[in-house]
Amino acid sequence: MKECDVVIIGGGPAGLAAAAAARKNGVEDILILERDSRLGGILNQCIHNGFGLHTFKEELTGPEYAARYIREVLDMKIPYRLNSMVVDINDKKQVTVINREEGLEVIQAKAIILAMGCRERPRGALNTPGYRPAGIYTAGTAQRLMNIEGYMVGKEVVILGSGDIGLIMARRLTLEGAKVKVVAELMPYSGGLKRNIVQCLDDYGIPLKLSHTVTNIEGKERITGLTLAEVGPDRKPVPGTEEHYDCDTLLLSCGLIPENELSRSMGIDMNPVTSGPMVNDRLQTGLPGVFACGNVLHVHDLVDYVSEEATKAGENAAKYVLGHEAQAIHTVTLKGENGVRYTVPQTLSPEAMEDLLTVRFRVADIYKNRSIVVSFDGKEVQRIPKRIMAPGEMEQVILQKKKLAEFPDLKEIVIRTEEEA
Repeated sequence: MKECDVVIIGGGPAGLAAAAAARKNGVEDILILERDSRLGGILNQCIHNGFGLHTFKEELTGPEYAARYIREVLDMKIPYRLNSMVVDINDKKQVTVINREEGLEVIQAKAIILAMGCRERPRGALNTPGYRPAGIYTAGTAQRLMNIEGYMVGKEVVILGSGDIGLIMARRLTLEGAKVKVVAELMPYSGGLKRNIVQCLDDYGIPLKLSHTVTNIEGKERITGLTLAEVGPDRKPVPGTEEHYDCDTLLLSCGLIPENELSRSMGIDMNPVTSGPMVNDRLQTGLPGVFACGNVLHVHDLVDYVSEEATKAGENAAKYVLGHEAQAIHTVTLKGENGVRYTVPQTLSPEAMEDLLTVRFRVADIYKNRSIVVSFDGKEVQRIPKRIMAPGEMEQVILQKKKLAEFPDLKEIVIRTEEEA
């Protein structure tokens, strides 16, 4: 059995940043396992700009952003394997991987970093009525076909769901000469960033219909049209609100699901809201030496935050392997209330944490003129006024170690929203 200090599952932006951070923190024996034929992950097909504003203080395309980290990994001579599928990880940190060159191999790791990213929710999970004609794609599949394979997916398009990939594909299709007739969203708010609504829909005159869904798909060989209907508060179609659209293509942008089948097979505790592992302030799961970062942990809105989080995971994995971990004495629980859907991390150790800890979360609805309130065992310690908060945009608070030290018996930190007086 091959042995390795740090094995990283996934060679996308999270895996690359984690690998670079682990090497910078003293670990020499690192291996990246990537199932695709190239490093870079989903960024390779994201040819639009808007990446890197936080990390590099400049605007990059997805491939340019990925190339910065790929170059760093290559310069450090960190080993990686492409076309390599991890089929199992057990609770002893033994990674079973298969590829064409080495066949089936088991690697014993001292630490594992989970960076598998996420996948799109398919049509089968949406219960959309109708036949199964050609011309129905997830937005990410259409993006790959157009930007990497060079195929045009359709001429008259309807998009269901207003996630960021769907919004970006509305613009992409328009620029290639297609007619995007409408973007329909089941929820009463968009699932994407405000800047993408403005730059990809408003700038091109593409209508966004909130609280709408597809109630029928027409066509047997290829989609020929569909019916949209308004939905009520119960998210069920309202009779009499149906509208027909002729189209040859339907794109689905209805959410992302973290790829955690391997995590579950290891017996890691999962968060039912994020569909990612439960982690502490060091991004370590309940299994010692197993860390998680990026979209496999929770779905991010900006890749810059993925890289920042993955860098922390790489640093902490290195400390674990080298025996430099600070001793955790007691555990504090973090939780969200009153409009805060979840927090990452879910626990922290005041003694072992760094001087500053970024806690990220999403809110449950569009809130205007509210504050984010942080309480330590019921005592308010931080209040951040916010003009507007939306589910499509991640929020964060910074916790200070010196502030936690003022509460030696602290058991629970609650982050909630409150209306301004």
